[in-house]
Amino acid sequence: MIGGASGVVLLMAMLRARVGSGSDVAVRYLSSARSFGDVIYQLELDLLAAEHDGIEVLHTLTRTHPPDWAGPTRRVDREMLAERVWPVGESPLCFVCGPTEFVETVATTLVELGHAPNRVKTERFGPTGGGRR
Repeated sequence: MIGGASGVVLLMAMLRARVGSGSDVAVRYLSSARSFGDVIYQLELDLLAAEHDGIEVLHTLTRTHPPDWAGPTRRVDREMLAERVWPVGESPLCFVCGPTEFVETVATTLVELGHAPNRVKTERFGPTGGGRR
């Protein structure tokens, strides 16, 4: 799972469902936010990872970070996806949610890394250009 900004909302619902059902499906969640204060559900995400086997959470901060921050401090990129997403050979389902440009970039990169397009599920939000006049 890879979420940008408020894209975490949909992915959090999936994580809660995974926990609520008693599933043991392994999950890696990569959250991208401008700052640590902008990570929606940060406390709950970290608690889920601490309390449930098979759930990993990584935050990347793109603009500002606490002085003692040890995590990534850049946008989600090819190298980060290659390091953090399950290996292509395991045929993982990849869920990507966030602003349109973020989703398009991440999904395209996942396919370039060898993930099957039908295993990359996306949900995006942003301006449509067709507003009411």
